[in-house]
Amino acid sequence: MSAPALPSYSSGTSTVPLLGDTIGDDLDRTAARVGDHEALVECSSGRRWTYPELVADVDACALGLDALGVAKGDRVGIWAPNCAEWVFVQYGTAKLGAVLVTINPAYRTHELSYVLRQAGISVLVAAPEFKGSDYRAMVDEVRADCPDLREVVFLGDPAWDELMATGRAADRGLLAERATQLSPDDPVNIQYTSGTTGFPKGATLTHHNLLNNGFFVGEGCGYTEADRVCIPVPYYHCFGMGMGNLGCTSHGATMVIPAPGFDPAATLRAVQDERCTSLYGVPTMFIAELGLPDFASYDLSSLRTGIMAGSPCPVEVMKRVVEEMGMTEVTICYGMTETSPVSTQTGADDDLDRRTSTVGRVHPHLEVKVVDPRTGLTVPRGSPGEFCTRGYSVMLGYWDEPEKTAEVLDAARWMHTGDLAVMDEQGYLNIVGRIKDMVIRGGENVYPREIEEFLYTHPDVVDAQVIGVPDVRFGEELMAWVQLRQGAEPLTVEALREFCAGKLAHYKVPRYLKLVDGFPMTVTGKVRKVEMREVSIEELGLQEAAAHRFA
Repeated sequence: MSAPALPSYSSGTSTVPLLGDTIGDDLDRTAARVGDHEALVECSSGRRWTYPELVADVDACALGLDALGVAKGDRVGIWAPNCAEWVFVQYGTAKLGAVLVTINPAYRTHELSYVLRQAGISVLVAAPEFKGSDYRAMVDEVRADCPDLREVVFLGDPAWDELMATGRAADRGLLAERATQLSPDDPVNIQYTSGTTGFPKGATLTHHNLLNNGFFVGEGCGYTEADRVCIPVPYYHCFGMGMGNLGCTSHGATMVIPAPGFDPAATLRAVQDERCTSLYGVPTMFIAELGLPDFASYDLSSLRTGIMAGSPCPVEVMKRVVEEMGMTEVTICYGMTETSPVSTQTGADDDLDRRTSTVGRVHPHLEVKVVDPRTGLTVPRGSPGEFCTRGYSVMLGYWDEPEKTAEVLDAARWMHTGDLAVMDEQGYLNIVGRIKDMVIRGGENVYPREIEEFLYTHPDVVDAQVIGVPDVRFGEELMAWVQLRQGAEPLTVEALREFCAGKLAHYKVPRYLKLVDGFPMTVTGKVRKVEMREVSIEELGLQEAAAHRFA
């Protein structure tokens, strides 16, 4: 009689213990350990900080916010591209015990207003503008609808300089006192992740969640003080502020900010000039860097490792990253905002096949399993099912939304990701699809329902359904099927984009449009988005992209 197949369950054993510190204490410990080692470089301005200098500015920021009345548990928003001040606010709020609410720089008034109100943000730190977006004007437009918002400080303004000056003149002993009142299990960050059920949900993460995840991602990359990590991925997401900043500061490595927003040439220039040993990015970023006409002119010989995450990596891209960029120890990570974010990671010694066909194995101190979505029972290895994870990395819940939290976090604290996965005999996982309708466009999670609800506000739109269709460059692109009111002028895709401009983030604006009289439906009246996708692939001629996407 043969033994039953192993269940699709794995736990991450490790001889390295979890960190029991708050983020602020960990930063202070690192600074005490590494002395005058370089901590942060901002390439666009040429500014640099050693670890003691960084701690001094973090403390000044914390004490300046304290002088504005920010207390433990208060929500402080940050709406800015990558910059040194972002780092000050990240660690400064952590030292105060405040909850940092990270706001996507691509947000428009519709999304900004919702996040300010839903999180109850009392103080907002913002850039004046970015990529043609006038943040001052947008804040003015929504401020009357946000009763909790009492202070807005724009970076570069006299108010920001005053905040830092006030903090520098204050007694740093106040922070030592604050530190005694903080627990690693306190919430420290709210990250908004779009949802299939309408507006974004605020994944609430603790010091323990984020610090340990950043630390163990860094362990997976083999970080030491000698590493210099180029971080072109956005800080508003766990990839930048967690895997990037916290991965560095927990190891005494150097954070390198190549540019405020992603720029392939600036990224490679930063790697070359700062002798970076590690580079982060979603696949589209690496594709853009490799595609530069003068790519071969950059000296990337310092690169050793890095992380590719956010969406599946094409095999040829991974081969070029290893061979032409010298990233022989590059790793693939998989996760989601709700899990701080990484649950699995490939090893530096995994072969190229593992690094392109899987998302690696379970992370240290975490558990993963693959279950039948209908029964909740663990499936045998080799069978597809829903990917679930449990452990230190799982969020507290969605901010002020217990019902939505209960939809994804079960009684045993397993996070149900909605992703379909297969675990092989060695415990490597492959993501094969998604249960939910979520679309991942260039590493950005997009929930169709939010866009559909917005499209309903168009005076000529009776109904709208949004799906993801395959795209070689971004993984997926958005397509809207729209039903117009009788007698309405036909809607063009250009007119639809114009309607969305300035109100939805650019990555949420549909690329394709199909005008319909109705939608394919199930017998119970549910829209059949799978059929919509199949029809769209056929009509748009995307068969090759579809084969590429899920090869």
